[in-house]
Amino acid sequence: MAGLEALESSGSNPDVSLLYDINGLTDSTPGWFDKAMEFVGEYGILLGLVLVVVWCWWGARRRGTLDDAASSVAAVVWAPLAAAAAVLVNVPIRSFVERPRPFKDHDGLTVLLTGKNDFSFVSDHATLAMAMGAALFIAHRKLGLAGLALAVLEGFCRVFMGLHYPTDVIGGFALGTAVALLLSPLASALLTPLARAIGRSRVAWLVWAPTTVAPARGAVELPEARGSAGSAEERDLAA
Repeated sequence: MAGLEALESSGSNPDVSLLYDINGLTDSTPGWFDKAMEFVGEYGILLGLVLVVVWCWWGARRRGTLDDAASSVAAVVWAPLAAAAAVLVNVPIRSFVERPRPFKDHDGLTVLLTGKNDFSFVSDHATLAMAMGAALFIAHRKLGLAGLALAVLEGFCRVFMGLHYPTDVIGGFALGTAVALLLSPLASALLTPLARAIGRSRVAWLVWAPTTVAPARGAVELPEARGSAGSAEERDLAA
C-alpha cells in the first residue's frame, strides 16, 4: 500500500485533483443545496432506483403469456439481488485494499456527511447503484438507461460529498456491472422457473397480470369471430 499512499500524496495524482475539483464545487453552492445533495447521495438515489425496479416489475407482469411474464419478472428481480451480491463481493475487497476515506489524508475537503470511518475503496453506494442499473438495462432498455443515469449521478454525489475518491466510484461501477452481467445467465436460469411456479399459484399476480381488451360498445360479433360458421340466415345477415 506504500505505492498507493505515495501516489495519493503526489500533487500530480489526477484522482486527487479531480476529487478537489468536484468537492470544491461546494464552495459556491448554498447550504440548502448541500443538504439536498447529502440526502440524495446517501438515500435518495437508491430509493429512486428501487422505485424504478418496482415500476419495471409492474410492467413486466403484463405480458401476454405466463412464460414471457415469468422471464421478464425474473430479470427485474435480479436487479436488487445483483446489488446485494455486488456489495457482498465488495466486503473482502475493502478489507484487502484498506484505503482510508479521502478526508483522512487530504486537508481542505468539505465533508457533507460525518461519521464515515470505514474504508473507501470500493464505494458501496456506487456498486449498489450500478449493479441495479446494469441489471435493469438487461430487463428493460429504457428504464435501464434511467437506472444507469441514476447510478452515474450517485457516483458524482459521493465525490461531491467528500466521501470517496473518483477511483472509488469507478471501481464501484466496474464491480456492479461485472456482477450484474456475468451472473445474469445463472440468475435467469434459477429465477425464471421459480417465477413460473409462482405464476401458477394463488399469488400469481406477483408474476402475471395480463391486460384484457374489452370489446367496443355497440360492436357486433360475427359468427366467424365466435368460432362458429352460424346458420345460413346469420351468414346472409352478416353479408
